[in-house]
Amino acid sequence: MDLYANVIGQGKPLLILHGFLGMGDNWKTLAKRYAEEQDYEVHLIDQRNHGRSPHSDDFNYNLLADDLKNYMDKHQLNTADIIGHSMGGKTVMTFAAHYPEYVNKLIVVDIAPKYYAPHHQKILDGLTAVDEACFESRKDADDLLSDYIKIKSIRQFLLKNLYRKNKKEYGLRVNLESLKAHVNEIGKALDAEETFDGETLFINGEKSDYITANETNLIKNHFPNSKIQPIKDAGHWVHAEQSDEFFNVTSAFLS
Repeated sequence: MDLYANVIGQGKPLLILHGFLGMGDNWKTLAKRYAEEQDYEVHLIDQRNHGRSPHSDDFNYNLLADDLKNYMDKHQLNTADIIGHSMGGKTVMTFAAHYPEYVNKLIVVDIAPKYYAPHHQKILDGLTAVDEACFESRKDADDLLSDYIKIKSIRQFLLKNLYRKNKKEYGLRVNLESLKAHVNEIGKALDAEETFDGETLFINGEKSDYITANETNLIKNHFPNSKIQPIKDAGHWVHAEQSDEFFNVTSAFLS
């Protein structure tokens, strides 16, 4: 699969993979800082069924990892530093375990290699309602989505998927049908034999419950050369909520 990416800057490669229902451009502000202050060529990659990348009926982490390998091969990237958030974190963990020679340093943001029960149903229901409705403005879409999701910042994040098909019609960039059909894949754990010995940093938001003290041993089993760095006053979207601290912590690790 030929993934879409927005490439920012010049220098050593840094690949960033977004979370579920996101897209690479969610990371654009940080990408500009990595490019300008750390001399990176930043690849903001849209994963399959997300953003501007192709849609597919097939969806699992082995495929997402292979998509990333194919992307690196196509762009002649022999190795790279790689960041993945949430679903993207599961992708890059799987990728590092399968293709360790491609990974220089790995950063996993607010996700552990464990199983997570499906918990996106309300969001998927809301996006389905938006997808099936006719409306004249983004505000109308937000009003409709607010029946399902009360937190405005989450609605704003989700509505970045909204685009104008033409003067009268909006569409969503995500492949909702495929993602709904494969929602159980999103929370799957890494297999016991999927390990990566390279330098790895796990970052968690202190207000988030995606990584807890209970996961320390599990993380070490899969990533023996890893450390866990909590960031204060941040939830699951730690890179957006505390972007300066996130940038400082990741820059120090990468350099």
